[in-house]
Amino acid sequence: MQERAVRTRRALIRSAAEQFERHGYEKTRLSEVSNGAGVTSGALHFHFQSKPELADAVERTAARRLYRAAWRSQQSPAGALQTLIDVTHALTRLLHEDVVVRAGLRLNSDASGRLCLSLRHAWQSCVQQLLARAADQGELAGTPAPSHLAQTMTAATTGYEVLARENREWLSHRAVTDLWRLLLPGAAAPAVLAGLRPEGTGELPRGARGGGAPP
Repeated sequence: MQERAVRTRRALIRSAAEQFERHGYEKTRLSEVSNGAGVTSGALHFHFQSKPELADAVERTAARRLYRAAWRSQQSPAGALQTLIDVTHALTRLLHEDVVVRAGLRLNSDASGRLCLSLRHAWQSCVQQLLARAADQGELAGTPAPSHLAQTMTAATTGYEVLARENREWLSHRAVTDLWRLLLPGAAAPAVLAGLRPEGTGELPRGARGGGAPP
């Protein structure tokens, strides 16, 4: 019975994410969520008493998966700048493949977001920390400053996420690789530039499906 309840909850969260992505929060109907999950409305209300509670579950699931992918990036043996390249690829791949992550990030960015934490601010903090490490390791050129580079990177990747709502190609491996090919010549120290791989190293595990606790 417990396994069945877990499966039902996961199915409801995925179905809700699909509806939130397709219709937005306001226009999503709980009856469509239960139909999409293949359960009765009674089963839905057993797990989630209201639409805000369901949206909160989608956001929190998305946050766990994003945090897990970002945490795994810290296990890479590469330098900080290559690690940032790799985690950018990992997170955009996760957005491309996982409807729960896409819907959760979109819900979180709404003015009516239910989580206290801004996932975009958390991403900006991750970028800033890795660039600060890269500067300490002598991997960055003298200009731009790491803080300015972090702002540019955060703005670009956030823009890709928004544009991908209309065209998923903005979250493609090629798009992220091209972004890094443009940024690295001006950002990386000449001594390390030749050793960097804007396409990523492939060291990180694919995605973070199934959730997991934040670091």
